[in-house]
Amino acid sequence: MGIINDLLKDVPIPKMIKIRQNFHAPEIADVPEAVHKSIQQANVLHRISPGDRVAIAVGSRGVADIAIITREVVNAVKQVGGNPFIVPAMGSHGGATAEGQKEVLIHLGVTEEFVGAPICSSMEVVEVGRLDNGLPVYTDKLAYEADKIIVINRVKPHTAFRGPVESGLMKMITIGLGKQKGAEAAHKYSFKYMSKHVIEMAKIVIRKAPVIFGVAVLENAYDRPAKIVTVPAEHIETVEPELLIKAKALMPRIMFSPIDVLVVDEIGKDISGDGMDPNITGRYATPYATGGPEVTRIVVLSLSEKTQGNANGIGLADITTNKVKEQIVWEKGYANALTSTVVSVVKLPMCLETEELAVKAAIKTCNAFDMNRVRMVRIKNTLVLRDIWISESLLDEARQMKDIEILSEPFEMDFSIT
Repeated sequence: MGIINDLLKDVPIPKMIKIRQNFHAPEIADVPEAVHKSIQQANVLHRISPGDRVAIAVGSRGVADIAIITREVVNAVKQVGGNPFIVPAMGSHGGATAEGQKEVLIHLGVTEEFVGAPICSSMEVVEVGRLDNGLPVYTDKLAYEADKIIVINRVKPHTAFRGPVESGLMKMITIGLGKQKGAEAAHKYSFKYMSKHVIEMAKIVIRKAPVIFGVAVLENAYDRPAKIVTVPAEHIETVEPELLIKAKALMPRIMFSPIDVLVVDEIGKDISGDGMDPNITGRYATPYATGGPEVTRIVVLSLSEKTQGNANGIGLADITTNKVKEQIVWEKGYANALTSTVVSVVKLPMCLETEELAVKAAIKTCNAFDMNRVRMVRIKNTLVLRDIWISESLLDEARQMKDIEILSEPFEMDFSIT
């Protein structure tokens, strides 16, 4: 790699300043109390009879306090005499295997010991109907055979399409509970039709399977629960679009655009379905969603521990390191790509020997008029956007923003924090 070192040796890396982005961020003080209060307000527990086997669907996203929320839903079911059990509702995630999906839940803290209910994981599904265009609609066999089904999920903008319903309860019912086969069917005609298909498929599942209610979580800009809403099954279609509007208003963002180089310390399936949320980076895998800053080059420095080698989304980066390449478990990301039909997310970007070289390569190729004035931003991941780092060239801009605090003097970029 001597020639690479020679090509990059004179590329300057700017000094960085730590800043704090302050967002309007309501937060739930007592999550267990909020769960029970929302369930009581929805008046849905009478739908569970003593002795009912109740499947509680939990997904793979890094939902804040998901283990606590799940535990309290389990407790609510038990209070009325139900027998709850957990089913992974995550489409093809976890390598599209039953054991892999159970492991994903465990890594998220949803263990049998903590939530007080067994985890029953299977990839078996039941076909419960078909759309007019012939697409089959599947749902988890264990959930379908239960007496009742409850779905827990976060409501937020999707990373690949736009519509009245995006990522939330209806998508969990359609794709999460549909397992690999259901996810594959929903994605078959691309994300162009996803909004329509998610709604149509979810309505069939709600009609044919014993779904009684959903627990929707809205998160604030700091990845903390802002609101928990329990929605009776028959009202999900009308209520979820309203929740999505509120969720979009609560989302964090990078308060700078354009950005020449965006350095992302870690990506992972626990952070976003695309490893790093395109709503934050502005880099999308499909033409059916837009938003976020204008970014020329993206550098990824590591995979999160909880992603367990799933590098789905690495293809949205321009440059990474050999260390990241060696951490990748290709089968996991490939399973997601084959199911979603979006293959660009698992392509491998330029891989360099060190993090410093990766950042230098991004600076060299970003086409900035003056590399000494490169507009660079560094974030831990796309969920953690309160404290970030900006290059000196952005300092004057930051000082003029009322929602930004300057936390440090300029310092040399630290590559030890990844």
